[in-house]
Amino acid sequence: MPTTALLQAHYYGISGVFTDDFPALPPNYFNYTGNNTAFNLQTTNGTRAYRLSFNSTVQLVLQGTTMIAPESHPFHLHGFNFFVVGKGFGNFDPDNDPKKFNLADPVERNTISVPTAGWAAIRFRADNPGVWFLHCHLEVHTTWGLKMVFVVDNGEGPSESLLPPPSDLPSC
Repeated sequence: MPTTALLQAHYYGISGVFTDDFPALPPNYFNYTGNNTAFNLQTTNGTRAYRLSFNSTVQLVLQGTTMIAPESHPFHLHGFNFFVVGKGFGNFDPDNDPKKFNLADPVERNTISVPTAGWAAIRFRADNPGVWFLHCHLEVHTTWGLKMVFVVDNGEGPSESLLPPPSDLPSC
């Protein structure tokens, strides 16, 4: 078990607890909705976070697959509500699918069902400093790697900064 929480490591600048090199793009591109049993896509364990500047606009495309046990995945983001700007079936096409995004009146959520063999695109403003978990709500799927952490840096001034931990915070 870890002895230092990610939020404590972020607040106090403790090194060695996590790295902020979570990849911005998938390390392996392939036909996510095809028959891919020949691929060795074993997830790796580690504590890699994705760092966000305060008040940055974040777009995230969650791609469903048909690998092993095809099913939809309810993804939940802690610390933020987001706007669902697009959904579709098949592999996300970064050249054409964004042209169909709903930027006029997208629905606001904090959980989205990513369709089997499909994708969902969300946007949010990173205006809540701290360490925030994004994960599949099917708990066992977090052990399969369907999880990640965003680290949102402080903005300017106390109203845009992470509050200090309480004086009676218990140790891990």
